Amino acid sequence: MIIVAIIAALILIIGIGMYNSLISKKNQVANAFSAIDVMLKKRFDLLPNLIETVKQYTQYEGETLTKITELRGKALSANATEGDKLALDQQIGTAVKGLMVSVENYPDLKANSNFLNLQTTWTESEEQIAAARRNYNATVTTYNNAVMMFPSNMFASMLGYQTVPVLETAAEERKNISAKELFNS
Repeated sequence: MIIVAIIAALILIIGIGMYNSLISKKNQVANAFSAIDVMLKKRFDLLPNLIETVKQYTQYEGETLTKITELRGKALSANATEGDKLALDQQIGTAVKGLMVSVENYPDLKANSNFLNLQTTWTESEEQIAAARRNYNATVTTYNNAVMMFPSNMFASMLGYQTVPVLETAAEERKNISAKELFNS
């Protein structure tokens, strides 16, 4: 009888430990995504200044600026989900990259100190988001391993824990860039 009680207590202690570990890992995933969300908000907040600065010097980029403004509004809306924000961020990033390329046609804008400061801040923001995404993916991998590996997978399945997808690079960002096309355009 004592042996059965010891085994039951041992199983209970192991179960509690695994449960707490799964909860901790799940919270770490949520925290890692929250860090991305904060970085996205910071970057979205840069957009109005960038748009106003570019507007002062350009006449022909109105469509791109309008698109960026609309995407920012959608991303900051209260009903935007995590997935929506990430998708909109990719669209904004693509639009801003196109805008930065078109800035080459405006030498006065390229030399403007406010624009140069915004461009530097934008680049720093992109680097911070990339670092936050790497951290998120590492955290998700740790969580997914706990959900999928024995023996914690038994507790995870009983408690309804499921794997979480890692953040992947958009297909268009994975394309190989042709230097010939880049410099001959």
